Amino acid sequence: MKRILLPTDFSIDSYNAIEYAMQLLKHDVCEFYVLHTYSVPIVSAGSMLDSYSALVMQDIAKKTADEKLEALENRVVEKFDNDNHTITTVASLNMLVDEMLNMVKEHNIDYVVMGTKGASGAKEIFIGTNTMYAIKKLKCPLLAVPSEFKYEPLTEILFPTDYKLDSKNQYLSMLRELCDSNNSRIHFLNAYYGTPLTEEQKETQGFLDAFFIDNAHIFELTEETDIVSAVEKFQAKKKINFVVMIHNKHTFFENLLFKPVINQIVYHTNVPFLVIPSAEKQTQ
Repeated sequence: MKRILLPTDFSIDSYNAIEYAMQLLKHDVCEFYVLHTYSVPIVSAGSMLDSYSALVMQDIAKKTADEKLEALENRVVEKFDNDNHTITTVASLNMLVDEMLNMVKEHNIDYVVMGTKGASGAKEIFIGTNTMYAIKKLKCPLLAVPSEFKYEPLTEILFPTDYKLDSKNQYLSMLRELCDSNNSRIHFLNAYYGTPLTEEQKETQGFLDAFFIDNAHIFELTEETDIVSAVEKFQAKKKINFVVMIHNKHTFFENLLFKPVINQIVYHTNVPFLVIPSAEKQTQ
């Protein structure tokens, strides 16, 4: 059974991600944990009245969150009546990513599915602050679903890689399962900078070739020096509808994803984007 964490702020973006997860995993036995975190206004300290007011506001916030979660659960169950799926709702007085960390550890979560905010143009989707912070902190995969992307089968998956991943990464099997379920084809995209692959990189390429032997896959090469541009052009050319990357610390991925521009993230994608933590990160 898969255990999936679905954070929600009751926005259109988060609901869209929930819908995507329900359809992506419709054939899998899953326990979905729908999480909402909330806070209460800060009151001045020093009086019994202030303490009482804080408790009252906390109770009101908890009740409101529970009611919204119940309504959301009913909406999802009504639309996706699936005997393979069970839903547990959780309302927590906590910061979102902190509670996500607790949930992942407590419930042995397989991966997280989150919605992302849309940018002003239809072409670009910005990964938001919470999503970015969750990627940096979590030791499980995170799937970011753009706000306007509606579910479609994973026919073409783009996997940009520098072939420096660890073959022992346990979550590669999750990607293979997604390929099996959707009859997907993976495009392993490597950026060529004028030097051939090292022997170690060739070994990793050979491992991927063998690991995905039962799945359609192609090894692609791009001479684009800007990996973001390469990904965008490849998406348009091959009609990619899913992107996956390994989060290797201190590699081109981190430079790509975590470069701050006015406190926003520069990585843009208009399709769902799965981030898999490196094997090293999983053991930290």
